[in-house]
Amino acid sequence: MSGQKRTPDLEKSLNELENIVQQLEEGDLPLEKALKQFEKGVKLSRDCQAALRAAEQRVQVLMDGALKDFDEEEEDG
Repeated sequence: MSGQKRTPDLEKSLNELENIVQQLEEGDLPLEKALKQFEKGVKLSRDCQAALRAAEQRVQVLMDGALKDFDEEEEDG
């Protein structure tokens, strides 16, 4: 495996985060396991936020390119 960081599967991460929240809300976990699940949930949340920001930036770049192309077509027309 290369040293490149893999982008998390957003849908899988969200499902896993929902499961963690459900487990924590039930309150049946021993304290140590609850803390580990909470820590894992925080990491998943941060990963999801980063993935969403990256997707938003990609969309913005694509939209800027589309708008520039559209402006150039108007100038030529």
